[in-house]
Amino acid sequence: MTVIDNHGTLAKDGELSEASARDYFELLKPRVMSLVVFTALAGLVLAPGHIHPVLGLIAILCIAVGAGASGALNMWYDADIDAIMSRTANRPIPAGRIAPSEALAFGLVLSGFSVVILGLAVNWLSAGILAFTIFFYAVVYTMWLKRSTPQNIVIGGAAGAFPPMIGWACVTDSVTIESTVLFLIIFLWTPAHFWALALFKMRDYEAVGVPMLPNVAGERATKHQIVAYAVLTAVCAVLPTFLGFASLGYGLVAAALGAIFIYCSIAVWRMPDGDLKMIPAKKLFGFSIFYLFAVFSALMIDRLASVLVSHTGGWF
Repeated sequence: MTVIDNHGTLAKDGELSEASARDYFELLKPRVMSLVVFTALAGLVLAPGHIHPVLGLIAILCIAVGAGASGALNMWYDADIDAIMSRTANRPIPAGRIAPSEALAFGLVLSGFSVVILGLAVNWLSAGILAFTIFFYAVVYTMWLKRSTPQNIVIGGAAGAFPPMIGWACVTDSVTIESTVLFLIIFLWTPAHFWALALFKMRDYEAVGVPMLPNVAGERATKHQIVAYAVLTAVCAVLPTFLGFASLGYGLVAAALGAIFIYCSIAVWRMPDGDLKMIPAKKLFGFSIFYLFAVFSALMIDRLASVLVSHTGGWF
């Protein structure tokens, strides 16, 4: 495989590139990694029981490295379409800064390292879920679902939903209904979040033949689905209160955030088909990121507050 960079030079398999540390860091998809680390930390904080701070730090680092490895493998496989899409054309491989074989080796080494260290240092259940997550994102989603079905992001979204479950398993060495709810919040959130992006990047996906829902089913059907998933996400986000592992205060915050999420999705639904500016879709995409961080922040604050109250015997 040969990639031409922006300056007309070639990056070929079998030849060492002149990539910088920043290029390799970009392969890890740091923005996605930050969300993975944050939700995995939430799983650690919310889980009952305790984990030694050093082991907790190792766990978070391993999860971060595993997420980065998935990103590198995704960029390796998707280099052909990344070179065409405006959003991804300057990534290290299509831009010619890193050879595909180097990216593949980088992703595979980091994958093995993160899983083995997590298993040896913490427990093998969490390591097993991490290994499955990497496989699911790199193989099931990237190599199969992404280019074969408009439901790619629905099914493939599971990969991004596993981190809080991994964090929970690091502490408890188990998978419970509570960690499953944390998984479901992200799983149900992903379609509305990503289809908002797909609406204003339709032409990019059409150019590379990726069957995103707006390109296959049309804008109107996509907008209906966005509203449906926003409602499901908002409902799921208040379940921690009803299941007893979050307070009423958290439930009220989650309900308010969910109402705004639904409102933004309805604004997208009301947006005329063919709207070139796509302002409501862009606003929903931006708010959806804030929404997820806010919900998991509220869960962690609620948990820490309950621990503080239990240790002081009441409000101070």
